[in-house]
Amino acid sequence: MSKLDHESLSYADEEAKRKKRMKWTIGITAFVILQVVQALFFVLVIMKFKSPKFRVAEFDVQTLNVGTQASPSFDMSFVAPIRIKNTNWGPFKYDATAINFTYGGVQVGQATIPKSKANFKSTKKIDVRVSLSSSALPSNSNLGSELSSELITLNSQGELKGKVTVMFMFKKTKTSQMNCTMAINTTTKAVQSLSCK
Repeated sequence: MSKLDHESLSYADEEAKRKKRMKWTIGITAFVILQVVQALFFVLVIMKFKSPKFRVAEFDVQTLNVGTQASPSFDMSFVAPIRIKNTNWGPFKYDATAINFTYGGVQVGQATIPKSKANFKSTKKIDVRVSLSSSALPSNSNLGSELSSELITLNSQGELKGKVTVMFMFKKTKTSQMNCTMAINTTTKAVQSLSCK
């Protein structure tokens, strides 16, 4: 074997080793980049804990008795559809809580939400019976003028506390606030408008 053949063979071996090292370097770099992207996705998307939304949905009034403008009063009952929307990647386990229904800042009724959980990326639906009465209102309230316009404006407020659990080990306490305003039409016995913050 000539010296020239030996050098060209040696050069070919070196070239093959260099290409092999380059493939390994590219493979390891791609693997590291993939791991970093997965870790960032996990931290920024999966581990981002959000407070679930706690709302009352539209409903039909089952019974409604109203007084006159001279002697204003109301008694009503309905089934309130409560919605707890959990947008987290883990279940939201919450404690029992109360929703207060108020008229002009005075409590006219209350509903109780039992302890339960809302699964990940889902909406928990709870129907709660509610009875409201204006008997606690002071005599100088706006109820008489509101009854003449055939509307009763109510607020519902509540606070839902619980824990979001991701991957069975990461837990974070979250609190959701309900603050909804609804106008009940006394003629049609229906919710005319409903807005929640």
